[in-house]
Amino acid sequence: MSIATTVLTIGLLWVAYLHRTGRITWLARVGDVAAERLHRPSWAALPLVLFVVTILCAFFGFIWDVSLHIGRGRDEGPLANPAHYFILVGLFLLFVTGMTAMVLPRGEKPGRAAVRITRSWYAPVGGILIAGCGLYALIGFPLDDIWHRIFGQDVTLWGPTHLMLIGGAGFSLIGLLLLEYEGRKAREAATGEPVRDGRGMWLVRCFAFGGLIIGLSVFQIEYDFGVEQFRLVLQPMMITAAAAFALVAARIVLGPGAAVVAVLFAAGVRALTALMVGPVLGAPHNVFALYLGAAVVVELLALTPLIRRRVLFGAVAGVLVATVGMWLESLWIGAVYLYPWPTSMWPEALAMSVPVGIAAGACGALLARVLRSEGLPRPAIRRTIVIVSVLILGGSTANGLIATVPENATATVALTEAGAADGRTVTADVRIEPADLVGDDPEWVSILAWQGGPGLGNGFVTDRLERTGPDTFRSTTPVPVDGTWKTVLRVQDGRTLTAVPIFLPADEGIGAEETAAPETFTREFVPEITLLQRERNFDHPAWLFGAASLVVLVCSLLLVAALAWGAGRISRYAGGLPAPAEPDPSPADPKPTAVP
Repeated sequence: MSIATTVLTIGLLWVAYLHRTGRITWLARVGDVAAERLHRPSWAALPLVLFVVTILCAFFGFIWDVSLHIGRGRDEGPLANPAHYFILVGLFLLFVTGMTAMVLPRGEKPGRAAVRITRSWYAPVGGILIAGCGLYALIGFPLDDIWHRIFGQDVTLWGPTHLMLIGGAGFSLIGLLLLEYEGRKAREAATGEPVRDGRGMWLVRCFAFGGLIIGLSVFQIEYDFGVEQFRLVLQPMMITAAAAFALVAARIVLGPGAAVVAVLFAAGVRALTALMVGPVLGAPHNVFALYLGAAVVVELLALTPLIRRRVLFGAVAGVLVATVGMWLESLWIGAVYLYPWPTSMWPEALAMSVPVGIAAGACGALLARVLRSEGLPRPAIRRTIVIVSVLILGGSTANGLIATVPENATATVALTEAGAADGRTVTADVRIEPADLVGDDPEWVSILAWQGGPGLGNGFVTDRLERTGPDTFRSTTPVPVDGTWKTVLRVQDGRTLTAVPIFLPADEGIGAEETAAPETFTREFVPEITLLQRERNFDHPAWLFGAASLVVLVCSLLLVAALAWGAGRISRYAGGLPAPAEPDPSPADPKPTAVP
């Protein structure tokens, strides 16, 4: 696949060379058609059209891929999973989209912020950022294969190389918003008057912010399927971060109603994708965060004079999103998710979500100031906001990853045959010792059966156990315990995150023996990761995994730094007339700092 991609890349570079030397004209004509439709220069209009196709392709493949892993387990090879083709094509086209924005300008400087490539070739900053995000995500593909060869199949979304794949695609939406802004300012410079788009273009820009919400939500997908391998307290924090950043920016840039329109678009795309992957393709289905409560909170706060003080508005909106918004979101979570948020989790959730909301809201306001031509605060202030935000998000994530496994704790399980016709299924009565291991309001005590292949529940069954006493629990639905199913008892209560195997099949590929499911047994609680990531290889020096993870972390921080640089450069050089907000009546910041 790498060879095929290289050959295709060479072909596309040849087309780019022919275009830039004037030997072909069809690419310019295609760009002109897009420019006429969107009222943007061709180097911004055509990439906007391409981006819609590429990101939807990659997102569909991503959701399908996660679903297949949940229902069927690990792949026989990198190309054995049909969803990988959608992901690879989507990410490759993402890179091509950014390169198209860089290649199209010929004989012109695409905006005042454009970066000089050669003596006469300038590229828009947004195009560079989109291409960089696409390249970052594409690099994750071969690195993922190498990673699995060294460390085994870590069947989790939060594997470091997996985060490269989804992070590059998710953050590319910021590059898209900046590219659209560059195109709009270039058109204003050419015509000498502000661009006043109609309602249709306003909706398109709202949809772009909806895409940003989806892009920032991909880190939550394990929670959307109900197979989260990390503590539940991380979910409200991630929803807060995505909502505060994207919705604050959308409301400031596009005016009243933009935040609500953005979340409705995001929900529509997520619902359609879930329908295609679940009922249509027969894979495990997923739900998604709604964000509607957060959008309403942001819209109401924007009716106050605080909207004029952008960064402060973003910070206050972040607090409200993390509190009122997440309470409203919890009603949706409780209605459609497998694991609602228990009352006992809220103190820690608020301690993590409120600082993250403030930081994300402030960063969203900075992005909005760029996209409204209001300039940015002086470098020391804006850099401090971004750096502190990264540290807050990193610290909150690190806290959420802290989990403990109780010592000398056991579960006694009594299985009752359920008599299914398509394999052995059972119900369970569970006694946990010590009796105080699980409190009155745990995040979950459940049985997970997954990776069973096509069959019962499409390879995935979850049963939230019913409490029958201080230390006893009972099944509410049968679960499979034969074939390729992996069935485990899971417990999360506060920082306790642990599991007990009920049935695990023999696996010659990793040299694992079967863990049988007799009628009655007592087993110790173990780290959940050793069961849910059974294929992972722990036979390597600890420093090697740490070093490899550090490399991915550095690359990710460089991507964030590149996006911050791009926004700062555009704010500094693009300048010009403030962008009108349709139909935002709020005045701009009275003291813009944009360089004219």
